[in-house]
Amino acid sequence: MAKKIEIVGLGAGDLEQLQVGVYRKLIKGRRLFLRTKEHPVVAQLVKEGMVYTSFDSVYEKHEQFEDVYQEIAETLLEKAQSESESVTYAVPGHPLVAERTVQILLENGAKAGVEIIIVGGQSFIDALFTSLKIDPIDGFQLLDGTSLQAGQIQIDQHIIISQVYDAFVASNVKLTLMEQLPDDYEVYIVSAAGSQEESIMKVPLYELDRNLSIDNLRSIYVPPVQEEEILWRTFPKLRNIIAVLRGPNGCPWDKEQTHESLKKYLIEETYEVIEAINSEDIDHLIEELGDVLLQVMLHAQIGEDDGYFSIEDVIEGLSAKMVRRHPHVFGNAEATNADEVVKNWQEIKKQEKGEELADVSLLAGVSLALPNLLRAYELQKKAAKVGFDWKEIGPALEKVKEELDEFIAELDGTEEGRARANKEFGDLLFAFVNVARFLKINPEEALFATNEKFIRRFQYIEEKVKMSGKAIEAHSLKELDQYWDEAKLKGL
Repeated sequence: MAKKIEIVGLGAGDLEQLQVGVYRKLIKGRRLFLRTKEHPVVAQLVKEGMVYTSFDSVYEKHEQFEDVYQEIAETLLEKAQSESESVTYAVPGHPLVAERTVQILLENGAKAGVEIIIVGGQSFIDALFTSLKIDPIDGFQLLDGTSLQAGQIQIDQHIIISQVYDAFVASNVKLTLMEQLPDDYEVYIVSAAGSQEESIMKVPLYELDRNLSIDNLRSIYVPPVQEEEILWRTFPKLRNIIAVLRGPNGCPWDKEQTHESLKKYLIEETYEVIEAINSEDIDHLIEELGDVLLQVMLHAQIGEDDGYFSIEDVIEGLSAKMVRRHPHVFGNAEATNADEVVKNWQEIKKQEKGEELADVSLLAGVSLALPNLLRAYELQKKAAKVGFDWKEIGPALEKVKEELDEFIAELDGTEEGRARANKEFGDLLFAFVNVARFLKINPEEALFATNEKFIRRFQYIEEKVKMSGKAIEAHSLKELDQYWDEAKLKGL
């Protein structure tokens, strides 16, 4: 005889809602197991003759819900294999709505030689819709409170979070929702929807986990967000804003932009991000990162308007690349430090390009659009990877001295000498960049810091000049140098 587990639903909480077939199995079933006895219909069914074994004690044995569910499923499969009659398993609501144990049984039943049969039952979702008087046609989400993640939440839809058993789960739900919603956003705590014990309480989000007892029939309802200011935190809203700006009734400036016209803005915004990082100004950094994201969104919208690509293509390409190039995280490879990560990245990149790189120079990947100090740095790094490099810094320093002597030698005051000096000056900078590379100094950042230092000290000179009452041109270089030295002593 085939081994079977018949799974029935106890409904939302009212005995009158039970299907006749389910009722009969519950009353007559000899091998009846309940995931939990904490359900409004259980006491009523016991009065009518139901005999059962519950798994409530399993919850006390484990810290993780997944471990609880695994043990329940394993026990049921063992019971089904050892019994001559089919086993009946009863769960709250409908067996296929928010029931992890049922999913585990469906996944493992065939391997254990046990047939899993879903009999039915009324879902608590129906009762919730009725109690809250909401129409899910606008879109809704049913999420598990025990494993809720911020990335799942779509705040412009009806959200029902089930299995909020206790204050601990409620606290995690609250903190996750607060990542996208205001602390005082009103949500609903719904218990035993559809039963005589039904309770609906509206509370501000920050009070969600206060004074909650154990309740297996508790859910949280989060109404769709209507306020524009709250939706501004979401990616779909940002995308819509950019589409409107580029749309028929949008902004004339945004509508006329092209990939070519936006190039300079992307460069400018990137440098402003660097400035915010260097100044350690978090608010400024948030703003400037937003400006960089705006450039990405505009380019993606132009791509979509022209029919070539969309922001989804950009995201897909990036996600796929991150997974491919991090096999030590998403695969079986190993990398114990950052240097190994970079080495793996370059090797994977080389494999991805394949034959494309066979007849291409090793230096071809260095962009012409880079600032030239950075470009020199990257060119030297590429050459060093194949051994075209000194083994220590000494020869690199000697090369700087050699290039400096050659530069000075060309300063003879003639036009021809100036032209030759121009080339030698480039060689001198290139040699200095090589020294920076040996010392792991980013030359662009080093020069940026020096520029900022020069600005601070020169502005100090301007302040002192202003205090003197004389024009800056009326000061001698010696006097200005004295102010400069004062600025140095002040640590500017």
